[in-house]
Amino acid sequence: MENTAVKRSFIKKWKRQNKPLRYLFLTICLAYLISLGFFTFSIIKLPGIETLLRIIILTVFYIHAFILVLGGLILLFTKKYNRFVFLLILTFIYVPILSLCSYHIDKTYNIIDSVQKKYVEYTSVLLSLKDNENIKKIGMISAKNDPTGYIIPQDMIKENKIANEIVEYDDYISMISELYDGEIDAMFVASSYVTMFNTYEKFANIANETKIIYSKTKELENVDNVTYSTKSLTEPFTMLLMGVDSEGDGIASSSSFNGDTLMMITFNPKTLNATVFSIPRDTYVPISCRGDAENKINSSAYGGTSCVVNTIQNLTGIDIDYYVKINFTGVVNLVDNLGGVSLDVPISFCEQDSQRRFGEHLICLEPGYQKLNGEQALALARHRKSLPLGDFQRVQHQQLVVEAMLKEIKNIDSTSDFYKILDDATKNIDTNMSTPQILSMYNIGKNILLSSLNKSNSISIEKTYLTGYDLTMYMDSARSYIYTFQYYKQSLDDIIKLMKENLELEKPELIKTFSFDANEDYEIPVTGKQYYNEKRRELLPNFIGQTKEFAENWARERGIEIIFKEEESTSPNNQILSQTEHAGKLVEKVSSLTITVSKNTPSSGSNPGEIEGPETPEEPTGPEEMLLPDFTGMSIQDFNKWKSSLKGMNLVIDLIELSPEDILTLEGIDLQENTIYKQSHEKDTKLSEISSLKVYYYKKSVE
Repeated sequence: MENTAVKRSFIKKWKRQNKPLRYLFLTICLAYLISLGFFTFSIIKLPGIETLLRIIILTVFYIHAFILVLGGLILLFTKKYNRFVFLLILTFIYVPILSLCSYHIDKTYNIIDSVQKKYVEYTSVLLSLKDNENIKKIGMISAKNDPTGYIIPQDMIKENKIANEIVEYDDYISMISELYDGEIDAMFVASSYVTMFNTYEKFANIANETKIIYSKTKELENVDNVTYSTKSLTEPFTMLLMGVDSEGDGIASSSSFNGDTLMMITFNPKTLNATVFSIPRDTYVPISCRGDAENKINSSAYGGTSCVVNTIQNLTGIDIDYYVKINFTGVVNLVDNLGGVSLDVPISFCEQDSQRRFGEHLICLEPGYQKLNGEQALALARHRKSLPLGDFQRVQHQQLVVEAMLKEIKNIDSTSDFYKILDDATKNIDTNMSTPQILSMYNIGKNILLSSLNKSNSISIEKTYLTGYDLTMYMDSARSYIYTFQYYKQSLDDIIKLMKENLELEKPELIKTFSFDANEDYEIPVTGKQYYNEKRRELLPNFIGQTKEFAENWARERGIEIIFKEEESTSPNNQILSQTEHAGKLVEKVSSLTITVSKNTPSSGSNPGEIEGPETPEEPTGPEEMLLPDFTGMSIQDFNKWKSSLKGMNLVIDLIELSPEDILTLEGIDLQENTIYKQSHEKDTKLSEISSLKVYYYKKSVE
């Protein structure tokens, strides 16, 4: 009864109040509570971002809601209209503020949420050589989870009623090699097949030598969307940056990538220190999804992101927490929306535009500090052909572009620019980071921004350089010679140590000595970029024309089983005619070798009944017993004198000019022209045990 009386009393008082004020009060209360509800829902989606501040803001607005309802009624009933109207006006101001905040929070959240691509468009094609009109055998990848190599081809077979014989393969290189060799007539492959294979010399002109018979595009669940870590970004983490060099804008329709750009980044949010390890695309490493068979690291991209991640984890022994795939063509819009990027262009060059067009569309730049637009920045990041160090310099240029973009991001001063940049970035990026993990990068960004005000404690980036040597070898799967980059293990170990220290997996070594010269400019040391005197990998020689004894000695020294077969021939006795393993193959991959030697039959002019006596063995020549000297520091003139003393020896000697990459590894050494600094075999190797020798000398480049 008492509650009913209170209600009746309240209703009577309510009805006695000014009617317009009552409706205004109800309208503003309802609008405020609805906008507060949306704001609350929006703001709780931002875990880890200014948690205390968000709690304080919500508390203030909810206290205001309480004051609005209760205080508003009291002021209305007591006819304190001035205060009542002030409260309503204040609340009326809050409503659009809350609504606007909710809108921007939700819009930003939805854009960021789209970074992780749940579904992507895959395109598969049926490919054949241009001059092949008779299709009988078709190659297909055996992995049933491969979207472009198996899943979509199954649909293509049904839709186009393909009844040809299907031959399954474990890897794309073997399949494309057999297409070129005529053992199959066509193959199923991703539409990005040109960028997949044109780094191999055998398939360098694949775009002009092949034709597409059928093509099919299908949206499928992103097979690369794999979570590797749930690690918080408040602790040191690793990220793998992978490049997609597509012609279109947007990564959802460019899911296949060529693996040309691979950067392993470690970041310590406590110290704001980052390390960047750019891995050259031709680096020869075990590929995880191919049973650790060695190949160029960019070929791991054929097996998808998981294959790339596992390959690099096995190479470095460091877990990769997150990956980010970037469509570099999208860099054009991103840079333009940033208003361009300023950097020091190190070289003069010309490069195709983002649509790979020449002629009037060619992008040409001169060296020097300048502001680049999107097309120019992409050209610098892409260009490789005229660079003395090729892919090594290209990854350095890509780092310059990334650093310049990060600097420009700090200058964003309008919401429209912010959303343009955010939209372009998310459209051209795919990652396995969850939305809450991406949002937690806000704290890192805030720390970087605050530390930039204090230059003594700003973000630092430590670059690395993987040192090694060029090696062109014969690869069975490609059935041809391929160029590879063989890294020095010591260089990789130094880089790994630096990354582990930044991740706090190892304690850094304390530097106890330091020296400098006031007359020389100080250069920041680059980890891994120094000369390492490591033994190089050896290739199988071409034994044809050599003697049986030479092959026996060579195989015995390396612990390789050798089987000899005889074949009647007019060639001298025991001269090698053929070998089962292809010359140029890595010696370490050869466990046994079958060699065919000649068996010289008596000529028809021999006297019948004449018994040939045993051949008189030749006296061993002195040079064969000689040991290989250390040629480092020797002039070419002195080397030629040594070479002239080897008369009668079956030894192929090549005198080779040091490559620009080799010269970089000798940094710090005062190089003298026409002087030798490297050799293919170690000092004190017996000359009788080698069939070829390469020595490398320095020659000044002519400007």
